[in-house]
Order: sequence, then structure tokens, then C-alpha cells
Amino acid sequence: MKRPEYAKAAVLREFGQPLAVEEVQVPRELEAGALLVKIEVCSVCGTDVHLAHGALAIKVNLPVILGHEMVGRVIEIGPHANIDSMGQQVKVGDRVIWAHSYCGHCFQCTQAKQPYLCINKRMYMYESMEKHPFLMGGFAEYGYVLPTSGRVKVPDDVDSTLASLSSCAFRSVMNAFDQIGDISPSDTVVIQGAGPLGILATGVARIRGANKVITVGAPEQRLSLATDFGADEVLSVTGMDAAARLERVRELTQGRGGDIVFDFSGVPGAFAEGMDLVRSGGRYMVAGQTSKGKIEFQPSLITLKNVHLQGSISADISHYHKALQFISRHQSSLPFGRMLTNRYGLGTINEALAGMSAGHEIKPLVLPWGDN
Repeated sequence: MKRPEYAKAAVLREFGQPLAVEEVQVPRELEAGALLVKIEVCSVCGTDVHLAHGALAIKVNLPVILGHEMVGRVIEIGPHANIDSMGQQVKVGDRVIWAHSYCGHCFQCTQAKQPYLCINKRMYMYESMEKHPFLMGGFAEYGYVLPTSGRVKVPDDVDSTLASLSSCAFRSVMNAFDQIGDISPSDTVVIQGAGPLGILATGVARIRGANKVITVGAPEQRLSLATDFGADEVLSVTGMDAAARLERVRELTQGRGGDIVFDFSGVPGAFAEGMDLVRSGGRYMVAGQTSKGKIEFQPSLITLKNVHLQGSISADISHYHKALQFISRHQSSLPFGRMLTNRYGLGTINEALAGMSAGHEIKPLVLPWGDN
């Protein structure tokens, strides 16, 4: 396929303003290790909405192409880019998902073995579309896979719409679960948040053998889906207050609280509630907080409850692979497809973001080659 000169993309030039579809330059040459892909689908993430509103505590170099949960079909392979990060052959026509770009030589990449904390990382949808390689976002017709970005082939039995989940939401869940450690058959796991991450985490907790899984969130549509993903009990953040939720969790755990609590809510106030929900000596993983929001908190609770408190952000390429393999193995038993809601073209991208912001969508899909 001949490389195009320009690609249509949904560009954000000012926080709080609608995205506009623009013509963006396609790199004239591929660097060694790079791929050029035709984007098949990019699912919408809550982070896309927060970035568009200027609410992230992360630097954004406007103007940017929004979107980062993309699946691309390879149309051109740069020198030495014919093997993916799992050692699989990559050829034109293969579908791939890819990670942010990590330098591979800083302390975090080498000694800490946590490349997602790389001090020199380059991140999709955070870099200006006016600088090479231009195509650094998912709401576009084409995408550029940087030479130092990990990439993984999508299994043949995983549809591109489902694979898009693994490009952000699901790989983040996989990393959080890997860091929290083993889940015992006697453990009660509490999931804060019934958005895409919380629902996926509910399914992972169930598959990994938790004794009980309790999902906290809203609205009822999402809590119903969490039940289908394996939640034994769902607790509404709109139908009951925090005291009632705490009482119910304690009723279900012989007065102790959750052995493991995951915060995938994205709501700063959920942190204080999570510290109440976790039992003394329990584990609390905070993986859903990326906003600038602040709360008052009593640090002595960490000490007095002897809580193992940990954060998790993003993932490395192994978690992208694990997420794809999890979908491949469990898509017959978990209703992943029900997470995917409406489909949009680039021309209706602002409607997709509005629906996500209002909570009307769970995981809308942007199809750059659609009619809208």
C-alpha cells in the first residue's frame, strides 16, 4: 500500500474546546524500528475526556491528536521492525497494539524494571501533532509506532474492537493486579469504580479465584454489567451513602473489611472511603487517580491499620500481551463485547466524548474510516 501524504485526525488545539478534524502530515520516511499502521479502531477512554478538559496532572503539548486505545493494521515496516516485543514475526497486514515509548537506559527502565516510569518516555496523544512523527494519537486514519515503543500482534481470534481494550484500560488493570500480588481463594476483593477499568478488574478478580468480589460504583447499568463479570455484590454510590456501603462490606467480611481493595474510580474522594473499606493488614491498590483533585486525609490510618498502600500507573508491553491473552482465553465466559457501546466516525468524535463524559457510554468506539 502506498504511503499517503496526509491523514485525517481529530485534533485538540485548546483545552475545553471541541476537537476538529484536520489533515495531518504522514512521515515521509520510517525510522529503523518504526511501523506505519492504518488505524482500525480506537476506543474512548475517560483519560481522553479529562485531557480534553485540561484536567490531567500530566503535561500536554498542544495541539495533539486525541486517543490512545488504538489497534492498527501494519501497512509499512521500517528497518529491523519485523519482530514484535514477544518475538513474533510482523508482516504487512498484521494487526498490532503498541505501548508508549521508553528510552531503555534510564534508572527506571534498567534497574527498577518499571519502564512505564521512564523519565524520558514519549506518550501517545500528549505530543504535538505539528512535530515529527505527527501521528501520535489514535483518533486518526493512520498511526506511527515509534522505534522504542513495544508492540504486540493481536491474536487472530480477538476482534479489533476487543483488542482496543488492551491498549490502555485492560493493560492498566493487568499491571495493577501483577503488582498487588497473589489473590487467595479466601480473599474478598473490593473494586471501587464501575467504569471500564472497574468492570474489567471485576472479571480478573473473579477469574483469579477471589472468594468474594464486591464492586462499588454507578450507574445501575454498569453495576449490572459488573455482576455479569463476576461481582458477588454491587454497591451503588448513588443509591446508598458511604456509611451504608462500609457497613455492608463489613457484613460480608465478618466485620473485617476487604482483604484487597482496588481504586479504579478516578474520583479523588474514593481514596478516603477505600481506606475505610480495606481491613487492618489489608492491601490497597490505587490505580485510577490521575486528576488534579485533592482531598483531606488522615495519614495515621495507614499506620494504625497497617495497610499496604500502593499505586499503579500504565503498564509495560508484557501487560498488553497479558490483556490480549486474557481476552482470547476468557471471551466465551466474560461478556467483553457488552462493554463496547456506540460507534462513531471522526466527524462525530465530540459526541463520543460527550457521551463518555456524561456516563452514557461505557466504552464507545471511534472508527476513523467510518462515514460519520
